[in-house]
Order: sequence, then C-alpha cells, then structure tokens
Amino acid sequence: MIPVKKKRRAVAPVKTLILDKPVIAVTGSAGKTTTKEMIYTILNLRMPTYKSMYNKNFLGNTRAHTKRIRDEHKAVVLEYGIYRSGHLRQHCKIIQPSMGVITNIGTAHIGNFGGDARQLALAKTELIRHMKPTGTIFLNWDCPYSREFIQQPYLGSFTGKIVTFGKEQEADYKAGRTKIEGNGFRFECSLRGEKESFFVPIPGEHNLYNALAAIAVAHTMGIPVDDIRRGLSQFRGQRKRLTSYRLANNIQVLDDTYSSNPDAAKAAIDVLSQVGHTTKIAVLASMLEMGKYDVKGHEDVGRYLSQKNVDYLYTLGSSARYIARAAIRSGFPANRVRHCLSKAGLHRRLAKQLKPNTAFLVKGSNRLKMGETVQFLCRVTANQSIGKG
Repeated sequence: MIPVKKKRRAVAPVKTLILDKPVIAVTGSAGKTTTKEMIYTILNLRMPTYKSMYNKNFLGNTRAHTKRIRDEHKAVVLEYGIYRSGHLRQHCKIIQPSMGVITNIGTAHIGNFGGDARQLALAKTELIRHMKPTGTIFLNWDCPYSREFIQQPYLGSFTGKIVTFGKEQEADYKAGRTKIEGNGFRFECSLRGEKESFFVPIPGEHNLYNALAAIAVAHTMGIPVDDIRRGLSQFRGQRKRLTSYRLANNIQVLDDTYSSNPDAAKAAIDVLSQVGHTTKIAVLASMLEMGKYDVKGHEDVGRYLSQKNVDYLYTLGSSARYIARAAIRSGFPANRVRHCLSKAGLHRRLAKQLKPNTAFLVKGSNRLKMGETVQFLCRVTANQSIGKG
C-alpha cells in the first residue's frame, strides 16, 4: 500500500491583542513575580487592575489572559517568562505591552542559552523590540547589560521612552540610604530629584530593585507618591520566596524553595547572614537548568557563602557538592560542611541541629521539592515543643 500523506492542518495566524489601556509586561532573570505583584498592589489602590496569577508566565498563560481581561480593568500587569530565544517576541505577539520592565540579567535558565549570559541578555531585549514602539521601557541601570540595551540593534523600531532605576548608577529613580527594619527594610528614593522614604515589609535588600521598578512604573503612570508608599507598605511576599516561619525556642526557617539560581542563592544567603540568631544554617540543594554553567555556578555560591556570616552548610544533590567543595576551598570550616546523598539523610542530620536560637535557610530548585525539608523542620520543632510541654 502506498502511504497516504496527511494534510497538515493550517494554523491560523495569531492576532495580536492591542488594548487601549496601560499593559505592563515584566520580565527578567529574577524578581519578575515580586515586581509584578508590587506594581499590581500599588495600581489596584487607584484603579481596577488585572494581573497574571502567581508566577504563571508561559505562553499558554498569556493566551489565557486574552479571554480574561475585561473592560472594567483599567490597567494590566503581566509576567512574561522566557526559556528560549523567541519567547518574548511570542508573548508580545499575543498581547502587546505598552510598558515593559526588565528587572535584570542573571543566571536563571542560563543552561538553555549555552551558559552564555550575553545570549540570555539578547533574548530579553526582544521585549523592547516587540512591545509598543512608542511605549515605555524600564531598565535596571545597575545591570551592565541594560546600559547596552539603549543602543542599536537592541532597540529595533522602538522610539519610545526609556526610564531607569538603580542604586549604584545615576538613574531616574535612584535608591539612597537603606536600613533593615523588622522583617523588612526602609529606603530613600530620589523620584526625578525629589527624595521620598518607602518601607517594604519583606526581607532581602535584593527586593530593593523590585520596589524601585514598581515605583518607577507607578510614578511614570501618574500615581501619587502617597499611594505608592501605601501600596508598598501593604505588599505581601509570595509563598516559598523567603517566607519566614518563626517557631518555638526562637527557631526560624526561611523557606526559599520555589526556585534557585546562583544570583537568587546569594541573595538568600545574605538574608540568612543578617538574621539575629546565634546559629545560622544554610541548606542548599542543586540548582537546575545550568547547562555548561553548572560547576561554575555552584562553585560561585560556595565561595560566596564562605565569606558570609553562616555557621553550617548542608548540601543535597549531585551538583550541590560543588557548593560544598568551593566553600571548603575558600576557607569555610570543613567540619561544618555536610554533603548529603539523600533527603532522608539530610533530615537526620538537621534534626540534630534543631536547637534554640537557630535559623535555617532552605533553598533549591522547585523540582527537588525542598519544601519537604521545610515541613520536616517545622514538624519536628512542633513535636519537640509538645514533648517538653
């Protein structure tokens, strides 16, 4: 029999949704969800605002938004994820943003770009070239790649407005003095020359850049400073993103188990090192999707940790052993490092560390389910407390 060739079904061309309202798309290697949520919290005080839920940022999610955005929504805030070159162009072809935010260029998903941060950066610039040509792009001016983005060919046909934010470089929205305050931080920000004070009730100075991006977007849209201040003060962080659990006997668990990459791991280590406890323990699992950057990325984290105020290091996963190795080679006491081959073994060792006045940071890529370790620490601490009672 002669095989009959099946006719390919014609794929209907995608019709781009162009809305007559502000559409803000947020992308970047880290801080996308937090920045998107901060922008939403501020804008929603002044106008009904649509947002993408949680961290749902795949192309399928963007297609779903086209059916959910209503006339009563006066602004739209979306998170655009990227795993390959061309993804941001496709997001913009589904819903074209009039405003775009690139939070930073880091190491998330760098393995999908051959371990080359420049290729990852180039992929991020698709947002500039495919958003509304006369719109507004917001760039982290402390990120060296951002200062290249304003040159051709990165801009393409974009002729709109470029707004910058940062702490180190001179920017349109520049942070000044920053002070840790309770479980958050307070900082000054120069809003085009006018100094204002803001408070964000979540830990981690890395969130400063997320707050600056939100301030820049809201202020550019004409939101009064008092509403921006109120929105940031009411912001609540997402689960598994440095969520703090304060348990009996002054034991604290920092749950940062949603995802992990070298930049995010370093930021989480910073938060742990600033916690006011006697003993600080980092529990770090492997970071996935690192590709050729796998060994270097894990070693960078180990070297970084060795210079911080951390007392013990526990690692889990085949790649995480490079964190342990680099920490020891950089001077971290070898007798305070344990690389575990299984989660059960890790839990047995951690149970012995559940003593008063101890803080644990638990971090790893989502697929490794390090949330189970957070649950273990919380459960054992509760049982110990009941037993003593």
